[in-house]
Amino acid sequence: MSPQPYAVAATFPGTQVPKVCNQPDRSPAFAEAAAMSRRSAPEARVGEWFGDLVIITFLLAQCLDGIFTYLGVLTHGISIEANPLIASLMAVFGFGPALAAAKVVAGALGICLHLRQIHSAVAFLSLFYLAVAIVPWSVILFF
Repeated sequence: MSPQPYAVAATFPGTQVPKVCNQPDRSPAFAEAAAMSRRSAPEARVGEWFGDLVIITFLLAQCLDGIFTYLGVLTHGISIEANPLIASLMAVFGFGPALAAAKVVAGALGICLHLRQIHSAVAFLSLFYLAVAIVPWSVILFF
C-alpha cells in the first residue's frame, strides 16, 4: 500500500507555490537594458559625490571633536565636558582611551549609515557636530 497524501495542494486555494525561474535572462534586449542600467547618469554621480563628501565631513568632525575635547579636558578639567556619558567614561578609563573609543564607535555608526545610503542623516549629524561641538570648543580653546 502506497502512502496517500492527506490533501492535494491544488484543492486548497492560495496554497500553490508559484513557479520561479532563477536562471538569468540571456535575451539580447535584457543584456542591453542591463548594460544601460550600469552606466552612471549625471544625477547618480552627484548623489555619490554628496554621500562621499558627507561621510568625509562627518569623520573629520568626529576627529576634530575628539581632539578639541581632549585639549579642553586637559586644559580646563573633566568638568568642562558637557556629555555625562563621555565624562563618566573619561573618569573611569582616562581621557584618551574614552575619547578614542567614543569616536571610533561614532565613526563606525556613521559609516554604517553611509553604507546604507542614509546620507541625509549623516549630513544632519555633521552639521550638528559642527554647531554643538566644533564651534563651541573652538571658542573655548582659541578665543
